[in-house]
Amino acid sequence: MSYEGIVLDVDGTVVRESAPIDGAAEGLAAVEDAGLRRVFCSNNPIERSAAYEARFAEAGFTISAEEVFTAGTITTDYLQAEHADEQVFLVGEAGLRDQLVDAGLSVTTDPRAADVVVGSLSREFGYETLCETIIALDDDTTFVGTDPDTVIPQDGPNRPGSGAIIHAMEGVTDRSVDVICGKPSAYARKTVVDYLGVPGEKCLVVGDRLNTDIQLGAAAGMTTVLVTTGIMNRSAVADSAVTPDYVIDSLADLAAVIDGTAEPYPA
Repeated sequence: MSYEGIVLDVDGTVVRESAPIDGAAEGLAAVEDAGLRRVFCSNNPIERSAAYEARFAEAGFTISAEEVFTAGTITTDYLQAEHADEQVFLVGEAGLRDQLVDAGLSVTTDPRAADVVVGSLSREFGYETLCETIIALDDDTTFVGTDPDTVIPQDGPNRPGSGAIIHAMEGVTDRSVDVICGKPSAYARKTVVDYLGVPGEKCLVVGDRLNTDIQLGAAAGMTTVLVTTGIMNRSAVADSAVTPDYVIDSLADLAAVIDGTAEPYPA
């Protein structure tokens, strides 16, 4: 297979916070040597693309903000396209609120005024938020989630992510989220494929989560590569119904996938 493009996850794949993951430099060098068009896609709903450019720079990598899409940027684009004139009630962080407001969207703090309810990572989430959620999520509102990630990988113990908040909101309202905007949604797939301008079958996708990175790639017809430096290990892959095309221990092994010398999974 001759590849032309690559979609790379960020946290747990290339960096952890602002520290490079072992093997990341070698993997990015292999992408550059192969002349692949690249894009980075993160399910972080808070940080803007420019913040990722700074994080990459701190880790020693030169990557521009234009190459980075996040659950926050994709959710903002979705709301602009589908709910531009509606009132958005956000359960989420100030970083996401600022993205929505800067895009010209109307964000309300009154749950009774909500036309759209957005569930996302919120470190101030609590009982009162759930009370407001019950009011906001009536039969006429649209329920949008930024991303399904239930935990966020850290150097220490993992932390709850957007998915944990969304599940709680679903639980108290007895309804499921209507739209997820981050990986592996159709919105995320279209965003990265449109940016690359490369057919899915000519692309690789590399990430550390089966239910987001690998599912996104499989749905787009991409060759899928799971890296075990983040959430998933080889035991988790063996027990999963989602099977990647390759499993590698770090991005240092990516060159062999690109040049076709790596053993497909399962070996």
